[in-house]
Amino acid sequence: MPVLERERSNAPDPGPAGAAGFAVYVHWPFCAAKCPYCDFNSHVRHGGIDEPRFARAYRAELGHMAQRLPDSIVKSIFFGGGTPSLMRPETVAAIIEEIAALWPLAGDAEITLEANPTSVEADRFAGYRSAGVNRLSLGVQSLHDEDLKALGRLHTAHEAIAAFDIARATFPRVSFDLIYGRPGRDAAHWARELARALDLAIDHLSLYQLTIEENTPFFDLAARGKLRLPEEDLARALYDVAQELCDKAGLPAYEISNHAVPGAESRHNLVYWRGGDYAGVGAGAHGRITDKGRRIATDTLKSPEAWLDQVELQGHGIAGEEALSPRAMAEEYLLMGLRLSEGISLSRYAGIAGIPLSIERIRPLADLKFVEQPVPDRLRATAQGRPLLNSLIAALADSP
Repeated sequence: MPVLERERSNAPDPGPAGAAGFAVYVHWPFCAAKCPYCDFNSHVRHGGIDEPRFARAYRAELGHMAQRLPDSIVKSIFFGGGTPSLMRPETVAAIIEEIAALWPLAGDAEITLEANPTSVEADRFAGYRSAGVNRLSLGVQSLHDEDLKALGRLHTAHEAIAAFDIARATFPRVSFDLIYGRPGRDAAHWARELARALDLAIDHLSLYQLTIEENTPFFDLAARGKLRLPEEDLARALYDVAQELCDKAGLPAYEISNHAVPGAESRHNLVYWRGGDYAGVGAGAHGRITDKGRRIATDTLKSPEAWLDQVELQGHGIAGEEALSPRAMAEEYLLMGLRLSEGISLSRYAGIAGIPLSIERIRPLADLKFVEQPVPDRLRATAQGRPLLNSLIAALADSP
């Protein structure tokens, strides 16, 4: 595939639904080990995986989606998981080639693959680049070995830095993730770790506060009092440290958990947050597509083997579809769009919902300086309001 140029800019969502673009999400549901905090659809298969068979199934499901979305132009492809860097480069290449055969690719299409920074997986980076991947997202999570062990990660901090160096020499764009709010770590410790990370970062960094999710080992530990997350005041201090240091480093937050040099924002995630269409393929993938004028939420079977069997029988592994009501679409646009520092288009919200967002709900939040309208058609959370985002959305939503 030709080398694709780096995205030059990301202008704010101009309004119409189609302007957000179309993306393809490819879910690889396998991991070498299950992290104790993770509730994603990921599975460990010690007996091996029939990768050519899965590759054929991905191509079949992509064909099914292309029949439903024939006139789309692919703005972004994202290989998520699970651990996509466990895939052979040939499998990644076959999937990218199939997408390019089914839909036209935008000239500056972003093609991202999530990777774990182990030495084994770093050896595949050149193969992924040759396959057409032009952006790598590394799951570094921490730069401290003891914390990586507690998080169930299989790499060391040294391996992570070495993998990052290989990635930086291989891909035009590289991002990495860190998890903060880990037990026993205060704001000063987080500031030192983040400063070290920012010395490595190129143009994008994702910072996620550790959360306790049901049906995970961490949930069980927390229920028994053996795992405690930071209290509210410390959690806010950790968030504030992240905003301050990233701003100083020239990577301001463009979304609640994501920081980038202006122009280097993740195009794929912007499609999500701006309410664009995306086809989700692979076991446990979700999608939002416009089919025959209706906005439809799709989800596929979570079991990799059940998904594979159904694709081979029916041409897709879709488990369920739901045509979203105007109210559901408006609430989703509000929920996703207010995560962005650019906020939402009020006229687009009104066009989706059929009624404008209530000024009576906006005014008290604006008086408290939690939201603002930089121009009449745009509403966004302020720096003060962003840490309270869930409460703001609840206050603004049509239902209490």
